[in-house]
Amino acid sequence: MSKVTQIKISPNDHRRYRHLTLKNGLSVLLVEDNEATQSAASMAVAVGHFDDPVARPGMAHFLEHMLFLGTEKYPESGEYSAFINQHGGTNNAWTGTEHTNFFYSINAEQFEDSLDRFSQFFIAPLFNIDLVDRERHAIESEFSMKLKDDVRRVYQVQKETVNPAHPFSKFSVGNLKTLAGEEEELRQELLEFYQQKYSANIMTLCLVAPKSLDELASLAEQYFSDISDHTRTDLYPDVAIYLPEQLQSQINIIPLKEQKRVAITFALPELERFYKHKPLTFVSHLLGYEGKGSLLSYLKESGLANNLSAGGGVNGYNFKDYNISIQLTDRGLADLDEVISATFEYINLIKTQGLQSWRYDERAALLQIAFQYQEQVNALDLASHLSINMHHYDIEDVIYGDYRMDGLHLEETQALLSLMTPENMRLQLIASGLNTNKKAAWYHSPYQIKSIARERLARWSQTDVREQLYLPSKNPFIINECVARPDKSNHPVPTVVAQKPGYRIWHRKDDEFNVPKGHLYLSLDSAQAAASPKHAALTRLYVEMLLDYLTECTYQAEVAGLSYNIYPHQGGITLHLTGFTGKQETLLELVIEKARERNFTQSRFELIKRQILRAWYNHSQAKPISQLFTSLTVTLQKRSFEPTRMAEILEEITLDDLHAHVKSFYEKIHLEGLVYGDWLESETKVLGDRLERILSLVTTPSRESSRELIDLSNKGTLLREIPVAHPDSSIIVYYQSDVATPETMALFSLLNHTMSSTFFHELRTQRQLGYMVGTGYLPLNRYPGIIFYIQSPTCGPQLLLEAIDEFIADFTYAVLQITNEQWEATKHGLVNQVLVKDSSLKVRSQRYWSSIGNKDYDFNQRELVAEQIKLLTRADLIKFIMQRMRTKHCDRLVLFSTGDSHHDQVPLESDKMITDLRAFKQDAAQFDY
Repeated sequence: MSKVTQIKISPNDHRRYRHLTLKNGLSVLLVEDNEATQSAASMAVAVGHFDDPVARPGMAHFLEHMLFLGTEKYPESGEYSAFINQHGGTNNAWTGTEHTNFFYSINAEQFEDSLDRFSQFFIAPLFNIDLVDRERHAIESEFSMKLKDDVRRVYQVQKETVNPAHPFSKFSVGNLKTLAGEEEELRQELLEFYQQKYSANIMTLCLVAPKSLDELASLAEQYFSDISDHTRTDLYPDVAIYLPEQLQSQINIIPLKEQKRVAITFALPELERFYKHKPLTFVSHLLGYEGKGSLLSYLKESGLANNLSAGGGVNGYNFKDYNISIQLTDRGLADLDEVISATFEYINLIKTQGLQSWRYDERAALLQIAFQYQEQVNALDLASHLSINMHHYDIEDVIYGDYRMDGLHLEETQALLSLMTPENMRLQLIASGLNTNKKAAWYHSPYQIKSIARERLARWSQTDVREQLYLPSKNPFIINECVARPDKSNHPVPTVVAQKPGYRIWHRKDDEFNVPKGHLYLSLDSAQAAASPKHAALTRLYVEMLLDYLTECTYQAEVAGLSYNIYPHQGGITLHLTGFTGKQETLLELVIEKARERNFTQSRFELIKRQILRAWYNHSQAKPISQLFTSLTVTLQKRSFEPTRMAEILEEITLDDLHAHVKSFYEKIHLEGLVYGDWLESETKVLGDRLERILSLVTTPSRESSRELIDLSNKGTLLREIPVAHPDSSIIVYYQSDVATPETMALFSLLNHTMSSTFFHELRTQRQLGYMVGTGYLPLNRYPGIIFYIQSPTCGPQLLLEAIDEFIADFTYAVLQITNEQWEATKHGLVNQVLVKDSSLKVRSQRYWSSIGNKDYDFNQRELVAEQIKLLTRADLIKFIMQRMRTKHCDRLVLFSTGDSHHDQVPLESDKMITDLRAFKQDAAQFDY
């Protein structure tokens, strides 16, 4: 074992850490977390699609899939996932450019058994030949599901326009064509790939559990020492990602969804060596500023752009694509050169005036405070994140590396800025109607790459800066010293501290997470919010206008870790503020003051309206299953409406309509609020009085808005077809409880928990119906429900419904075959999931707020549900399935779309089709709450 390395941790971190290297070269990070109820493990392997053989694109991804399907010690293909699921956990994996990550969580008691199963992936996988063909079809389903995904379509164009000798140019996902051939031959190639590439010396393992570091070290040794080490040292080719002629070029790409975006990309070297000073983080901090004088502020003011982000882009072993991505208006698209001129002027401003230590120190201070009061994440996210960090940072910085900024390093920063020039740039323009002359492989995205004319490059090379552009002044919201108050909470859960007709404020002082932060939720209910599609469209428009109007004056606060969000819901709108308590009231006052001004201009109104319309119209290009999920809530909730319906109405709405709506919205308001965190009760009462005063100026008290849900009782099987233009078909089958009690919540939760991994294994892995396959516990407006969903490239909706019904019919036999021990373990796993400990102030605040929304005013619903789960027997589950899910005429809702490639199959038809949604919702009985 290796010497002990001191790992730098946050003062707010209760966990203990240790790093060791096993004799086979495996790098292991152990995390002792005695407060965790779940354990987690993550293995990150330095193998990704860059490693794919040229003749076998997608091999690394295929290998990732095959590792889940049985090992010599545990040969059953679904055993691993079933074991994790049964014991309250989740598992997944992903394949990236240079890494593959496998991770899972599980109840702490089963951690050792799970490690035995997990470690075998990397010691003795079976690569069962009977599963080779099945799993390449799963890869094909995953590929076909994303055929209409603009992110994938653009990514493929990017791959085709780089140096073909660079591994980034490889097609990453794989499909039936790239994985074609005899099964035996493909299996042999897979085996060779695994044996050559997977080696202990390029793997990093992270274990998180409520066990001592010594116990964890012993488990790591016991289960992972047998991983082979062939000291892999092969390197990726030392070639530039771009050939000289691929720079100074413009790439036009036509998307499927309506969007207008330009990415200004600079070719930079790899970034890992810069992590201690983070020069690009600093540059992005200045470029991405959104207050007065900023590049975005100027572009918005000029009607050229709506949004800007700086710093994204792909990166790897010898490159970083530095992106300034700008969402353009119609005018910005027409005058693209002006947008790019302004961008280069702002870059020049940074080069000449921005490299000042105080500016850098502001950004560093924010990261330092974030590290000092680092909020905990759950065991699964922690394990996955740290196993990847181990590949990028020195071990002592495996946690701190994300936050480390050791001071402004002028040479590094200037060297990177010197590469941000028109000569070292590519433009990627994404919009409809552009000139194109090629189609990308696999995704068929139309594109064109051409050199940028010298005159344009010359224009962007001039160094004058227009006076409307200037750098930000010092940030008044940054708090250098903040400490959580030691006061204990007077109550174990939130209590009402201010209440009068029309408003109620809940409060609890946090005394557990020890961070000087607070979460404020304020929900404004208005009968006018979503009474009709027009009202709902106007409320959404108001929220987006307000957020846009607030951006400039609140951006400094956002940068300083004081964030807010405003979002519409069925009954009104919610404002959520979070951040350091010292300045939260200042931000709240600012937001309320600006919200009351409502000085919306015609020009911003037009732009924001078009933005919302674009999002709503683009919904018809989303994955079929995503469209069905939206339609599910729209079909069942009285105050939810189809995006296309609201878009039609929004087209006709004027600025006067908006002002009239805002006026009527505030005429009668019901306010419900929660203040949780480092706030004292006395401070919350003062805040409550202030809010009451503000409300009394603009509104009269009102009752809470109703949120009606369609009652499916005695309706039989209702069908609704959603027209979707896509090769795949999709289906959702939803069963609803007719009462909202802890007993029914327990029953539906347990039903889902028991079925989910079997459903996935049988319908996705064995029957290969599609990549998106699953079940879900779905409470709507408090009423429990369960859904079954499939998106399929092979079967139409009639066959999918038959497969789901067949599964449900057979499942009662599966339940009968479970041993008592397995049944109790399944229930125990779910109870642990339901009662999982809140990992942070944020997670607990969300739980409290959703409890208030669910009228769980004792904040003990999950405990009541857990007690009910413990009482449920297999007979209860079987009886429910037989009575409510297996009858020919059971009450349920089936939503489906027929894929373009399935019109020749038998259609799904019924005399209980919902063809007029408005009439259906108007006539249907409903639950109210």
